[in-house]
Amino acid sequence: MAGGLARNVGASPYRIHVTETYGSSAAGPDAAAAPGAPTSRAAGALLRDLDFTVVDVETTGWSPDTAGITEIGAVRVRHGEVIAEFTSLVNPGRPVPAPITELTGISDPMLALAPPVAAVLPGLLAFAEGSVLAAHNAPFDLRFLVAASAAAGLGWPGFEVLDTVRLARYLMASPDEVPDRKLATLAEYFGTPVRPSHRALDDARATAVVLWELLGRLADREGVRTLGELTAWLAERDAAAAAAAARARRYARPRRVARRLARALRARTLRTLGSLGRLGRRGRTGAGGNAER
Repeated sequence: MAGGLARNVGASPYRIHVTETYGSSAAGPDAAAAPGAPTSRAAGALLRDLDFTVVDVETTGWSPDTAGITEIGAVRVRHGEVIAEFTSLVNPGRPVPAPITELTGISDPMLALAPPVAAVLPGLLAFAEGSVLAAHNAPFDLRFLVAASAAAGLGWPGFEVLDTVRLARYLMASPDEVPDRKLATLAEYFGTPVRPSHRALDDARATAVVLWELLGRLADREGVRTLGELTAWLAERDAAAAAAAARARRYARPRRVARRLARALRARTLRTLGSLGRLGRRGRTGAGGNAER
């Protein structure tokens, strides 16, 4: 990033920071929300011309029913360049489990003065307005963000959402190129300048690079260049994957039945042999007794 201007959003002691950076595509301090910026609703819009907000959340657990958000990070991307960044620690209103602290480095003392999520979300939603939302394993992040918005009485905007896990599933050969589609694996493959660290802003930065690389593959290999084309392409791939999974289940069912039948037959055979063995032993004992008489 060439240069930047840091400004605070919200009142102290809230630690919400937006850093706006200036590249060839940025027009100035308000470039991220400039009038006429492409909107995510334009199906015919070229993907390369859209603004993307890549978001990541860190949490105290795996479900918004039992866990809370501890950190939100987001980067706004235009023409492949990061033009703005948003980050805030969040007080989840509950203790951070020790394994989560070990994984993320986020501890209870760090969050003591952090704002609650209800104070952070309006800034995030304003930051992402007019963009396509993207995340790595987006359903996880979206579950927490949507639940937190509902709890705060905020309506969740109708963002178009891209999941880089979903894109990578159809664009990255496994195991020829990568062994899996984890963010760390993809970041290493594409050589992202910032590596994932289980901190929200670092992970969002890495995901932004992965996203742009995948969109490049999509255009070069599949000829998909607009949001509408991408939506249709993903629907086709999802349908094909679902059909393949259904076929695999149908083929696997007879094999499972055959395995169960084989186990049952083996067990019955063993029981039968065991019974015959007991009868044989009783017969030999009886014959020996008669001989002694």
